[in-house]
Amino acid sequence: MKIAFMGTPDFAVPILQRLLEDPNYDVVCAITQPDRPKGRKHKLTPPPVKVLAEKYSVPVLQPERVRKAEAVQEILSYGADLLITAAYGQFLPESLLKEPPLGCVNVHASLLPSYRGAAPIQQSIIDGKKETGVTIMYMVKQMDAGDLLSQVRVPIEHQDTFGTLHDKLSAAGSRLLMETLPKLAAGSLKPTHQNEKEVTFAPSIQHEDEEIKWEKTAVDVRNLIRGLNPFPGAYTRLNGSIFKIYAAELTKVTTKEKPGTVFDNDTDGFLVATGYGQAIKVMECQPSGKKRMHAADFLRGKALELGIVLGGVS
Repeated sequence: MKIAFMGTPDFAVPILQRLLEDPNYDVVCAITQPDRPKGRKHKLTPPPVKVLAEKYSVPVLQPERVRKAEAVQEILSYGADLLITAAYGQFLPESLLKEPPLGCVNVHASLLPSYRGAAPIQQSIIDGKKETGVTIMYMVKQMDAGDLLSQVRVPIEHQDTFGTLHDKLSAAGSRLLMETLPKLAAGSLKPTHQNEKEVTFAPSIQHEDEEIKWEKTAVDVRNLIRGLNPFPGAYTRLNGSIFKIYAAELTKVTTKEKPGTVFDNDTDGFLVATGYGQAIKVMECQPSGKKRMHAADFLRGKALELGIVLGGVS
C-alpha cells in the first residue's frame, strides 16, 4: 500500500515511524509544515516529521499553503493509495481529499465526537476527564467530523500532564493505526457516523486561557496547571511579572485567605489559596526571565513574602 503521510509535531513521529518500519507499507512522501524559527536565537528549525522522513530518505514536501493547486498536484503526483494525517496543522482541500483510492484518514487524539479541534489532549486534562483516547476517522471538509473507523480508550491518571498524556496517546494512535489499516484495505470496516448531539470542541489554547483563575477550586487550578505542562505553561503574576507554574499538588489545608494569597511554605513548595477555602502547594515554577525550577530552589533563592497575592483576582 502506497501512503502519503501528513504530520508536523512530535505527536506524529511514532505514527510515521511504525509505517516506515512495516514492509507492508510504502510511505511515498511526507507532507509537513515549513521550517520555522525557534528559540531565543530564532534558528530555523525543521519539524520533527521532516527530520524522521529525511532519515529514511522519504521525499518531504513543505507547502506554505496546502490548499494551493500546485501543492495538491505535487502530492497527488506520488500516486498514494491512502493519505494519513496526524496533527498536520492545516485544513485539506476537497480536491485532495477525494483523490486517494482508499481515502484520507486522520489519527485524532480524542474519543470523537468529543473534543474536535486542535487541543484535545490539553482540554481533556483541564476539564478533569478520567479517560480519553484516539480515534481514526475518514477526513471530510468539516473539522474532525468524518465517519469513525476505530477507537481506543486511554485512562488519564492523576499525575498525567499534557506531556505524559501526549506520549501515551501518540503511542496508542500508532498501534491503533496498524491494527486498522489491514481492515481498511480489506474493506471489512463499517464506518459509523458521529453523533452530532455529543459533539464538543477543543480549540487552540489562547494566551488568556493560560492564566490561572485562583478563585476556582483547587482541583480546577491544578488541572489547568498540568494540562499546560510542559507547554505553554499556566501562568499568574508575581509583583506584576509573569510567573509560570508547572506542577502543583492538592492539599487538605483549608484557609480563609483571599484566592491567590501565598500563606505558607516549607522545604519543597509553597501554599496558595484557591476558591472555596481550598489551597494547592506549588511544586515547580518559573519566575520571569529565569529557567523552570523546583519551588524549593525558588524559595532558597528568594524569600517569598507570605501574604502576597498572585495574579489579579477581583
